[in-house]
Amino acid sequence: MSATAVAGVLLVALPIAFNVAFAALAKVFDYPDVLRRPTAEVLAGFREGGTALLLWWWGFMLTAVALAPLAVLLGLVLTGADATVLRLGAALGVLAALVQFLGLSRWPFLVPYLARVAAEPDLTPARSEAVDVVFQSFNRYLGVAVGEHLGYLFTGAWTVLVGTAVVQSSVAPAWLGVLGIVFGALLALCSLEFVGPFERSGWRVAAMTTPIAYVAWSLWLVALGVALLW
Repeated sequence: MSATAVAGVLLVALPIAFNVAFAALAKVFDYPDVLRRPTAEVLAGFREGGTALLLWWWGFMLTAVALAPLAVLLGLVLTGADATVLRLGAALGVLAALVQFLGLSRWPFLVPYLARVAAEPDLTPARSEAVDVVFQSFNRYLGVAVGEHLGYLFTGAWTVLVGTAVVQSSVAPAWLGVLGIVFGALLALCSLEFVGPFERSGWRVAAMTTPIAYVAWSLWLVALGVALLW
């Protein structure tokens, strides 16, 4: 199978896998709304989800990892585009995969431990408070700052560069490249969701744009993949 075909398959498979995992987490764990609930409630819900919920988080994390090889492959197959655009795009795509992996990795590896500690029969108030501080700190550091802020920013920048490369290349229709530039800019805008009256609400415009931008971005990836496979 050629590099172009592999890139096309990944472009179609990745957003499907991402959205399936996201939908499953929304159904069984009320994600992402659950993140705004008290720590004890979140960890209780995590325990109730059992192994199935843990595996859904692990799979969701792997969809972020899969962006790295896709970014590298697109840098190889979009022939005719400016070399600097391709190299910078590949680098930002790998960075986007890395920060999203870091943001999501806390769920299959850190949260199970915190959930077990929170359920200990002899849990002291001090230990309970420590669990709350650790959980909320990692949510804000790995979740908001690394996974969401840098994740949206780098993914948006990568998408803009891929869109630019598509316009410059003859591998796919130029209009797909233009859409990529627009959707990438929207994703970058979503990285500012933390701006506003603290992180509990943030900037309403970015918060409202995020789900729309990710649906549009997912459809764009599939369309680009179909164009490469055609």
